[in-house]
Amino acid sequence: MASYTEETLPKATEASPLARHFVALLERLGPHDPPIVGELAARLLSAGENGDVCLDLRQETEPQALITALQQSSVVGAPGEWKPLILYPAGRLYLYRQWQAEHQLAAELIRRGQGLRKNVDLEVLSDGLQRLFPLRSDGSPDEQAIAAATAILKNFAVISGGPGTGKTTTVVKVLALLLEQAKTPLRIALTAPTGKAAARLRESISRARAALPCTPEVRAAIPVETATLHRLLGANASGTSFRYGAERQLRVDVVVLDEASMVNLTLMQQLLSALPKGAQLIILGDRDQLASVEAGAVLDDICGAGEAARSPQFAALLAALLTGRGAPCGCPDFPSGLADAIVTLKESRRFTAQGGIGSLCRTINAGQGEAALQLLRSGDPQVSWTDLAEPAALTTALADEVDAWVGDYLAAKNPQEALQRFGNFMLLTALRQGSLGSIALNLALEQMLVRRQRIASGKLWYAGRPVMITRNAPAQDLFNGDIGLCLPDPAADGALRVFFPTASGEVRGLAPLTLPAHETAFAMTVHKSQGSEFRRVLLLLPGQRSAILSRELLYTAVSRARESLKIFGVGEIFVAACQERIQRTSGLREELGR
Repeated sequence: MASYTEETLPKATEASPLARHFVALLERLGPHDPPIVGELAARLLSAGENGDVCLDLRQETEPQALITALQQSSVVGAPGEWKPLILYPAGRLYLYRQWQAEHQLAAELIRRGQGLRKNVDLEVLSDGLQRLFPLRSDGSPDEQAIAAATAILKNFAVISGGPGTGKTTTVVKVLALLLEQAKTPLRIALTAPTGKAAARLRESISRARAALPCTPEVRAAIPVETATLHRLLGANASGTSFRYGAERQLRVDVVVLDEASMVNLTLMQQLLSALPKGAQLIILGDRDQLASVEAGAVLDDICGAGEAARSPQFAALLAALLTGRGAPCGCPDFPSGLADAIVTLKESRRFTAQGGIGSLCRTINAGQGEAALQLLRSGDPQVSWTDLAEPAALTTALADEVDAWVGDYLAAKNPQEALQRFGNFMLLTALRQGSLGSIALNLALEQMLVRRQRIASGKLWYAGRPVMITRNAPAQDLFNGDIGLCLPDPAADGALRVFFPTASGEVRGLAPLTLPAHETAFAMTVHKSQGSEFRRVLLLLPGQRSAILSRELLYTAVSRARESLKIFGVGEIFVAACQERIQRTSGLREELGR
């Protein structure tokens, strides 16, 4: 029988206090277990802090020896057993809670992805698809039409795509088609992981709804109110327990989840458990963006599991519906799995094929760092590069850009307009700590704005201060990532209030001292910017290598800009970051692909 040796042991990492306490607990529960159990448990917790869901022992030097040792432990169980650690025979090691979340999510996604929705009127659907998605000049269907038809026919659908590919426009038309099918009013919930992402979803749906070629009744029935995912599920302040789940499910017929790349494993599992059995779930997102801060890369795993070819029967049904040629009268009955439920949009409507931002996104995604840097230095009107070694250029750019931006939103007529103008620009940075991190930058920018007499000096609260909420506060309907502006309130004799957008598109002002944990947000990290979009972006990269720099981080930062992007950095570090991919270990893709 294989056994582990000192050489077999994976190299230990510096364990966190949590890991040390967990290992001590395991030693008390299994005092006669081999030392490898504690070593792997510490590594498992460390991996979880870096976003991994499990340890894949197949990547180790002698995996079978490690698996055999773990199978002999009293604290390690097989899938389904009630043990602190769960070991798959194939070699994936989990904490019980992570195994349970992944197992339940996989089972629910497979169940919802199987088969077709019943009672779909295919003639009404075919007419609606051709009205909302006219065929191309060559007679072929638009890719958005394929995505829309898929979302109608399946109980679970994923519409993935990069910036400007029309994910939100498509889903608005999907909602119109669903309402045209409905015999009774539909309960539709629109949600996103952060307040800013929810606000963007609301704005996009409001614009798209107004231009729909459908009846006024259908148009009016499409909701525009959005909620953060934590608010929808009734999360507590720490986000660790929820009002809605398997025991008390949401009263909805359709849920649209935007910016799904930001949703971690446990939160996605919570959403699936809270959905009634017959409810539809439509997920929108960009699988190439940064994954959630917490463990898992759920959207990427789902899309990866669905990369198999669409089934021939489903492809034939789509062709019939989209062209109007021979659409069947009743919903057919044939095997249809997860691969049929996933559509990737590739054609960007926002960026032309030759546009600098779109080209840069594609080049970074392809890992072509040298080509991306060359594009930035080419003089393209949308994108530009400045070497970080030019401190005077950086200081001037930061001061002038931020001063003009703050002056612009302070000149707004009302808080609602100020919040809209706030989205015209953002300074993004890869890091939170350090001289080029968001904390130091926000302090330096405040001091600069005081010198330029743009904001009041010596005060914590002043007109023009942007703040980002950093802790959930359900009682105040404020959640991590929500952004507000401190401004004089005309309705309160000019007293300072912090104004936040509401689900209905209005604004509400809160007294500064009542806010939960927050921080100044003249600059924010790329991670915090997810779900946001700005007309102009200035991206500041560190002057040295960092584990946080990756292709996904660069792509996420670049795709936040709609019209122009400036990057300050070191060329060789930028090129190296384009080569670095974030690889998160989980078993979700493997389970979904079975």
